[in-house]
Amino acid sequence: MNLFHRAVRILLRTLIFLVPITALLVLGFAAFSFISAQLTDTPQSPQVALIKPASEQGIDLSPATIELRLIGLYLRMQQQVIETPAGADGTLRPFKIAVGEPAVTVATRLQEQGLITDAAIFRLYMRVNGVDKRLAAGDFELAPNMNMTEVAERLQKSRIREITVTIPEGMRAEEVADLLNVQGIMDGEAFLALVRGGSASARALGDYPFVPDALTTLEGYLFPDTYRLPARATPADLVRRMLDNFGQRLKPEIEAAAAEKGRSLAQVMIMASIVEREAPRADERPLVASVYWNRLSGVCTKEVGGAYLQADPTVQYAAGQPGEWWWKPPSVEAYAGIESPYNTYLRPGLPPSAIASPGLSAIEAAAQPAETRYCFFVAIGDGAHVFSVTLAEHEANMARYQK
Repeated sequence: MNLFHRAVRILLRTLIFLVPITALLVLGFAAFSFISAQLTDTPQSPQVALIKPASEQGIDLSPATIELRLIGLYLRMQQQVIETPAGADGTLRPFKIAVGEPAVTVATRLQEQGLITDAAIFRLYMRVNGVDKRLAAGDFELAPNMNMTEVAERLQKSRIREITVTIPEGMRAEEVADLLNVQGIMDGEAFLALVRGGSASARALGDYPFVPDALTTLEGYLFPDTYRLPARATPADLVRRMLDNFGQRLKPEIEAAAAEKGRSLAQVMIMASIVEREAPRADERPLVASVYWNRLSGVCTKEVGGAYLQADPTVQYAAGQPGEWWWKPPSVEAYAGIESPYNTYLRPGLPPSAIASPGLSAIEAAAQPAETRYCFFVAIGDGAHVFSVTLAEHEANMARYQK
């Protein structure tokens, strides 16, 4: 900012301070003259009119009005700045105003993003024209070749058309990418590439301390929900919203419960994704989670033959292909032919990463499983399961419910 602008602004602040005082002195003098005239019997000459109060003359001398008039005068001096765009580029850029965001922050961000040249002048412009009181949260589109007047108009009434997308619980990232393509929301492959960037993508998008270092995929941390997006949303727009949502849903007690059992959040999220795929009923998820944790902890070593999860969804995930992202094997014996780190029938322990997007109830179940000694469960056809401790009980249940 040049010295002239600084000098003008200092003078403006000085006038804003002095004018209200001057106005009060004028009002005081008028009141004194009126009272003096009433206290004396000296006839008033018809040629001399009493000084009327400013309010009777229709003059508003309130400090706020005087200040606005002075600001208006200053803005007329800055008309060239107001009418000159920040640049020549006419490409529309997304600009988001957060709920409750003050006008001063909006103006500062506009200057930082190269959409206006002077945040201080734009703040004054918004104040004089009442724009600061009409700002609403939402997504807008602005271009550097718009002057301040055009930017202010856009921020009041030219909000971006929004679209809605619902990401169901239990979808893997490839299914979400297909959904985005089919609904014409964005490039599904670009979304998938961002997800597969793992922790590097998360760091590029914001501050997400819950995302582990060296994570190879964001699978599991993209919270399934309904999202409102600008019509020309990018994969970064959606992934950022999903990560933000996950961070808001991640209650402190979830991490505390996991830590109490010596488990990391990463382990809980992998387990939650398996539970989400395995247990349709929320009331059974803590029981299903207990079976899988029992298998990993050694409770079921004698029955299972080692720390094998033997979780069907992980193998279905491993063998999934476009058009059939969740493999439907002809029999359990077919699992032996799937060579993959996600085949938990052949490899002990948890798979390398989550296999889907779990909802909150699955995450809570994985973090706080039921206390049982169950090692097995069998689906009974209505989304429910029957649980057992020993292999003999399990085989009997299979014979009964899976004829």
